[in-house]
Amino acid sequence: MSVIKPSLAKGTRDFSPIEMVKRNFIYDTIKTVFKKYGYAEIQTPSFENLSTLTGKYGDEGDKLIFKILNSGEYLKDPKKKSFDFSEEENSNKLIPLISEKALRYDLTVPFARYVVMHQHEITLPFKRFQVQPVWRADRPQKGRYREFYQCDVDVVGSESLLNEAEFILIYNEALAKLGLKDFSIKINNRKILSGIAEIIGKPDLIIDMTVAIDKLDKIGLDGVSKELLERGFTEDDLEKLRPVISLEGSNEEKLASLKEVLATSETGLKGVAEIEQVFEYVESLISYALPLTAKLELDITLARGLNYYTGCIFEVKTNEVSMGSIGGGGRYDDLTGMFGLKDLTGVGVSFGADRIYDVLEELNLFPAAAEVGTKVLLSNFDAAAEKYALPILQQFRNAGISAELYPSSAKLKKQMAYADAKKIPYVVLIGGDEIASGELTLKDMQSGEQKKLTVLGILDFLKDI
Repeated sequence: MSVIKPSLAKGTRDFSPIEMVKRNFIYDTIKTVFKKYGYAEIQTPSFENLSTLTGKYGDEGDKLIFKILNSGEYLKDPKKKSFDFSEEENSNKLIPLISEKALRYDLTVPFARYVVMHQHEITLPFKRFQVQPVWRADRPQKGRYREFYQCDVDVVGSESLLNEAEFILIYNEALAKLGLKDFSIKINNRKILSGIAEIIGKPDLIIDMTVAIDKLDKIGLDGVSKELLERGFTEDDLEKLRPVISLEGSNEEKLASLKEVLATSETGLKGVAEIEQVFEYVESLISYALPLTAKLELDITLARGLNYYTGCIFEVKTNEVSMGSIGGGGRYDDLTGMFGLKDLTGVGVSFGADRIYDVLEELNLFPAAAEVGTKVLLSNFDAAAEKYALPILQQFRNAGISAELYPSSAKLKKQMAYADAKKIPYVVLIGGDEIASGELTLKDMQSGEQKKLTVLGILDFLKDI
């Protein structure tokens, strides 16, 4: 039998025990903040019906959905055999015939499906959070994976802009608790973008405009201008658009400029008013909450290229590391309408856990405790020491202290190397003298310091730290 060289699919990763401890530190920190604001956890399946996902993310998003091939001899059907696979159009028409399921692209659309299917069981407004993996058939690169976790928090059934303001505080608090000191929360409103499209006379091209503008950071103003021309805009349109895209100044100054620019657009002015209301809520809330660590910035170029956003939109970036966005989201007025439940507004944001992990790793922000799994290792020199250690091992565990007994008698050097490799901070040495006196030797693996303590003394010491 030939030997298969082990490999990973591109854009995926294994996670070691130490990495999992760090990842769970991120999840637990974020979940704690979610719960503090009244959100409860749900989960949805890893894959959905393809029809559930397609048409919700725009043409570019739909191309990145991982389709699952139907099982069985699906090509026996003469209709499927007749397709010309060399032509992209025909190949796309074949997809519904050979694939009925797909890995979820995000957590928001499955959440909308969940709300519709469970509408008679939930209480509105319904506040939920979800921490699960999603999949995108994207080109892997630094900070971008094909399989990655999202930490989503959404509320449906409430039009109040207080929700948007609280999401700003959730971002602020969670990221500050994770140790980030310099990050920006960018906010815009799709109504403002719609108003801009109106005043240049291209309301029917709003999607094309937002998709192009959303790439400003990547391709620059010239690149955006070129793409807009390709999408049906004229040079005159661009002359009106460029000053708006390039708005500078404080949030108040930008809002004042937008009121002038959008004076003839009712939709645009409504978007401006919504942003102002969110800022007012934030100002009121932070008077009684944690100070705003984040830089809160109105960014007119923020478009969040997903089609379902209709109101305020968010994006979060760290300024300490070169990295894409580490979070984002927005208001969607009728996402559930696609599944038959009309006029149910919602708003939500997401934390990019994988990118946040990379940022914390690069900045060395994980606390030492986040690298520790087992807290104490009991040595094992011989059968007598092992027998003596077993009830002590259970005492530690009963007290909530993660503990291991080295599984076989071995030289001390080997057992110390094991503790070092697993970053176990303390080792209890149990030899003949310790058994006779009842005082065990506790070794601090970092400092090398050793002290004699009873079992209860060690328990008290470990609980205190």
